[in-house]
Amino acid sequence: MLKRKQKPLFPTKVVDNKEIAPGIFTLETEKKFDFIPGQVVAVALSAREEPRLYSIASGKQNEHIRLLFDINPDGLLTPRLSKLNPGGEILMSEPFGRFLGSEEPAWWIATGTGIAPFISMAESGFSNNKTLLHGARKPSDFWFSDLFVQNLKTNYHRFATRESGPGIMDGRLSHWLNMQTNLPNNIKYYLCGNANMVIEVRDILVSKGIPFENVIAEIYF
Repeated sequence: MLKRKQKPLFPTKVVDNKEIAPGIFTLETEKKFDFIPGQVVAVALSAREEPRLYSIASGKQNEHIRLLFDINPDGLLTPRLSKLNPGGEILMSEPFGRFLGSEEPAWWIATGTGIAPFISMAESGFSNNKTLLHGARKPSDFWFSDLFVQNLKTNYHRFATRESGPGIMDGRLSHWLNMQTNLPNNIKYYLCGNANMVIEVRDILVSKGIPFENVIAEIYF
């Protein structure tokens, strides 16, 4: 979930709502506007409350808009979003933002629900010439990993900090990144996740000669 400037909101029907892992949901809505993979939408349940921003987690050709979120027990929105049924209604803005996917070579780096924009990019056919570093606590937290295994193959790298498993490296992705000595410096690096990860990884990349303007970040609060 992101927090930013308020946008006009429009009534939008809920199509589906699934708990894909404990406390992790995918909410699908009708698609009122086209979007560029990587963009976000503002979401609220009432015009009286401050909306929250969520990255779109569906391909641009998909019939519906998909959002990926985890429940914040103390939050004002996500506990209620998790209880919505098909046919229910939310308020949603037009898609916007500058964290935009393309067909150009790039590295994607994500933790937690920060994987959402890269789901959209992968489902939109932007996987060629991409490398994804995906960090989580345990193997069951790599949501949509089948999509990335299929589309990125050996360019999909998973890092788990608490439990490991087949094809998964132990430790934080930032530690692995810090050990690399030959990172390409002529491509974009897209970072999406919590602020600590984004700041740490950005500093590592810049210290290794990646131009600051080639590091594009979307911070989740």
